[in-house]
Order: sequence, then C-alpha cells, then structure tokens
Amino acid sequence: MNFIEKLAGAARKNKSLLCVGLDPDPKLMPAKTGVVEFNKAIIEATSDLVCAYKPNFAFYEALGTEGIDALKRTAEYIPEDIPIIADAKRGDIGNTAKAYAQALFEVFNFDAATVNPYLGFDSIEPFLQYQDKGIFILCRTSNAGAADFQSLRCEVENGYRPLFEIVAVKAKEWNIHGNIGLVVGATYPEELRLLRQSHPDMPLLIPGIGAQGGDLALTVRYGADARGEKTVINSSRQIIYASAGKDFAEASRRAASELREQINHHLSSL
Repeated sequence: MNFIEKLAGAARKNKSLLCVGLDPDPKLMPAKTGVVEFNKAIIEATSDLVCAYKPNFAFYEALGTEGIDALKRTAEYIPEDIPIIADAKRGDIGNTAKAYAQALFEVFNFDAATVNPYLGFDSIEPFLQYQDKGIFILCRTSNAGAADFQSLRCEVENGYRPLFEIVAVKAKEWNIHGNIGLVVGATYPEELRLLRQSHPDMPLLIPGIGAQGGDLALTVRYGADARGEKTVINSSRQIIYASAGKDFAEASRRAASELREQINHHLSSL
C-alpha cells in the first residue's frame, strides 16, 4: 500500500481530514510527563479521529539523542493504518538528499516527508525514488516571512508568476510517480484556492489552523479536493496543548473531535 492509498483509507475510516502534529515541547507539556508518555497518550486519545500524524523533527532533535529515540518509540504507538508524515523540510544536493531520504524512509520508515525545493530537482529526486512514499514540497508556507521569497514575481515564458506558482508547476512536472504533494498554508487562503484550482488532484498538506490563525471555513472550501481524500489539515498546539494538566489527553481528544466535526461540517456544505 502506498502513501496515497494509506491516507485515503485512514480518511475514510475515521471520516477525517485532520492531521495532528506531534510537536512535544517540555515547556508546554504537563509537568513530569516524558515525551514518549505524552505522545502515546495523545495518540491513544485521538487515533480514531485523524487521517495522519505529523511529528516535526525539530522538537525531537532539540532534545538530543533522547529525543530521536523518543521519535522512534512514538512511531511504534501509531496504528499501522494511519500514515506518519515526517515534517523534516529536508533539501540538499543529490548525495546528501539521498542520505536524508534513506534516513526518513528506511531508518524511520515514515510514510511521507516534507522537503524543500530551493536547490532544485536533484535535491528532490532521491526522495521520489521511494515510489510508495509521499513527498510534500514546500510551496506556500504558513509563516509571515513566506512572502520574502515565495511571492517574488519571476520571469517565465509567458510573463511573470509568483515563485510559489512556479514551484507548484515544477512539482507537477516531477510528479511522474504520483507521490508528490504541496505544503500550502491556511494563512494564505487566496493562494490556497489558486493552487487547488490549478492542481486539483495533488495532495495538499495544510498547516496554519489554530495557533497560527488560519480560517478553517476558507481552508476547507478552497483546499478540499473533489473527493475529500487528498487534503491533510494539520493542527498541533491547538490539540496537543488543549490542557496543561493531568487531563491533557482527554482535552486533546475533545479538541480533535471538535475540529474534525467542524471540518466535516464545512465539507458537507460544499
């Protein structure tokens, strides 16, 4: 089973486009709760409500070797039918990219990964060789500084286009195995609308809901594909830090359930 099939299966089974970001921050976690214990509780509380989980490597790397071990152990608690998207944002020259791809897809055995296209095709190609894995290319990210480069108007054959549109066009050209998707932030709904219209069949990973302030109704309206199966709406802090107390797992379930229902409500009105 490849990533696209696995994602669609989880979305159908759980009636969900919600992805929970597993980003453990000791400053925000309940006192005396370890990373593995925290993640395990979140997973057990939400695994019937999500289409995917997305651990961000930075939060684990910041904890040193113990953090990397916690990431590996966390993956063991995620049900096999739910895909894991490694939010690693890797991007480097070919030989290094090959090592990054091997680490994410063979050592950690994740189902998908985020990658940075700034170095061009040879930095993406090693990831594409894993045809059963998903590759989410950073296109229009959710952060405020995204406009510094992604909105720059660049000269193309027929005039000028924003850089993020050119990235999306290149991603489509490279998508010979059907395993490429785009990262498009909910904080830029018009760009999200444009990219979904231009690339109706491409999977979209959409961060920016919750703490970053993305509009959920517009995200669903502009980001959902025709079948609602290639849209991954991520929320991290809003769910995993719904409570800082001993009831954090129960609170995360309530937050995830509410967000899933809101997403489905907006889907039903399309």
